[in-house]
This record gives sequence, structure tokens and C-alpha cells, in this order.
Amino acid sequence: QVQVVESGGGSVQVGGSLRLSCVASGTFFSINTINWYRQAPGKQRELVATIISSGTTDYRDSVRGRFTISRDNAKNTVYLQMNSLKPEDTAVYRCNVRRVGVVDAWGQGTQVTVSS
Repeated sequence: QVQVVESGGGSVQVGGSLRLSCVASGTFFSINTINWYRQAPGKQRELVATIISSGTTDYRDSVRGRFTISRDNAKNTVYLQMNSLKPEDTAVYRCNVRRVGVVDAWGQGTQVTVSS
């Protein structure tokens, strides 16, 4: 059974930084695609960043240049470095570990709050 645990959320002021971590167990971590999603109150969940097994990354336009996703396969961990945070980044951030037809696991989420 795949388990996914996020950490690193918190409250920061506008322009601050946070680093989220996502640790997954019970899977061949290195060959999975890892996604970070977020959902703000009253809004739909949105995909924030993706990293595939090769290390290729992708971001939604609103965070590109401010967020960086990276992975450490030796630690079964993916990071989401978030800089220049804005109030609109406030949301619950969830990590998703995915391999088509094999794995689709989610963590409980970590709250990020950005105040002005």
C-alpha cells in the first residue's frame, strides 16, 4: 500500500517562502510521476507542478518562475520550493503519486496561508 505524507506548510507573509515535502512509501518511487495540487476554499482543485521520472518538470502559469519542484529518489521525497508567495497561493496543497494503471495515491494535504 502506497502512503504519501506532506509537510512544510504554514503561514507566511506576502513575498515569503516555504518548502513543502512529499514522502512516499510502498512504491518504486523513482518511476512515478509526482504532482502537487492545491485547493482553496470554494475553488476547484488545480494542478500546480509536476515532475516525471526523467526529472522533467511543468508548472501552471501562475506559479512558473516562483515555484520549483524537485525530487530526491534516494529519499523517496519530492519538494516544492515556493518563493515570492502571494495571497492567492493560499490553499491546501496535496501531493499525488501516480503511475498509470498502477499507482494513484494522495496525501492528506498541508495548509499554506499567505497574508498581506
